[in-house]
Parts: sequence; C-alpha cells; structure tokens
Amino acid sequence: MSLPRGVVAYGNNNIEFSFFYVKRKTLEIAVHPDQAVVIKAPLGTDIEEIKRKVIKRAAWIKKQRTFFRQFEPRTPARRYVGGETHLYLGRHYRLRIQKGEQDAVRLRKGFFEIQVKEKITSERIRGLLEEWYREKAKVKFNESLDRCWVYVKKVLKIKPTLQMRSMKKRWGSLSPQGRLTLNLELIKAPPECIDYVVVHELSHLRYEHHGPEFYAFLDKVMPDWEKRKHRLEVTLA
Repeated sequence: MSLPRGVVAYGNNNIEFSFFYVKRKTLEIAVHPDQAVVIKAPLGTDIEEIKRKVIKRAAWIKKQRTFFRQFEPRTPARRYVGGETHLYLGRHYRLRIQKGEQDAVRLRKGFFEIQVKEKITSERIRGLLEEWYREKAKVKFNESLDRCWVYVKKVLKIKPTLQMRSMKKRWGSLSPQGRLTLNLELIKAPPECIDYVVVHELSHLRYEHHGPEFYAFLDKVMPDWEKRKHRLEVTLA
C-alpha cells in the first residue's frame, strides 16, 4: 500500500511529499537521501494543515535536498584494478593484486589482497571478489537475522528462511511464504544498516503494507531506523 501524496508550489518549483498518520502531538518532516519528502502527521491532521507546514519549511527542505545532491553522481563503475577501493561492511579497502600459486582473496591491514593463479584480468578479479562477498554474506546476513529476530520474536511466530540474490531496486523482500531475500550488495553496508533492512522486512510479517501501523511497529522495535536507512543510502550511493 503506497502512502498518500500531496504537492505544494514553492517559487517556480513544486514540492511533492508523501505522508502518513501516527499517534504523536507534532508534525515531523523528513527529507530522505533520495530527496523524497516524507511526513509523519498527528492523527486527524487536515491535508491543508500539512501543506501549510510544508510551505513553512520549504527553504529547509530545499537545503536538505541540496545536501543530498552532493552525493550524486553515484559511485562510478568499478574497474577492478590495483589501488581501487571497494566496500565491505561500511569500510573502504584498496585492492592489492598479485600472481600466486592459487586464486585467493583475504582482507588484511586495510587491503583486499587478491592472488590470481592464471592471467590477471579485471573480469577475473571481479569474479574472485564477488565470490568472496557471497561467502561472507552467507555468514553476516544470518548473523543479522539472528540479532534482529530478538527484536520481534515476541510478536512474530515463525522465523523466515533466508536467501540472497542481486537486486537492482530493492534492498530486501519478504515472500508470502515467509522467505526473506536480501540484496547481495548489502554486504558492503555497515552491520547496523543490514540490521535495518532485516527488521524492515521482518515487520512485514505483521503488516504487509507500509501504512501507519507498519511504521509505528518499526519505530517501536528499532527507534533509530531512519538514521540507519540514511546511512545505508549514503554509504551505497
């Protein structure tokens, strides 16, 4: 279920926003890293009142959007050559590539040390690194699921199974059968950001939509989820 939307005019531009209602006394405006404007409004707040608040904060919204635009364009395509930096669990590591008796990847003192048995090519380096990421993801994603299940096991009954795959537009998904799928790219994000995605998807075991009840539940089990989401989107921009 998508959130209701609105729009206000500001100068020569429009500010589009989405909103939902929660049990709170004040209205909260947030600008996300993708420049989306999302509003938490007290129950019963009239849409015109929400629009007035958006206009009042328009200059601040514009400033926040300008801030997030500094992270564009997104990370350029990787070339998989020596000295290039790659992420793992939110930290940058440089590639150190050399010939060796066998193919191997290890993390050591700020470097991905990659040893190649045959001809060194960017395709081979990419393959070895992606295989290493996949093996690490199996471990780290399961550790995350175990950590996060503690948050929700009192209200949810069945712990989902976990799988991984590459996804272009989503960090995670939850099937009707209760299968949790995580994007392999998440292995590059800080652990607390992986946990955010896991908790978000686990919350769908209770609420299938993204309505007010869903966000109220998410606020309860992970009060700082918005900060984690912010860091995730900035880290993997």
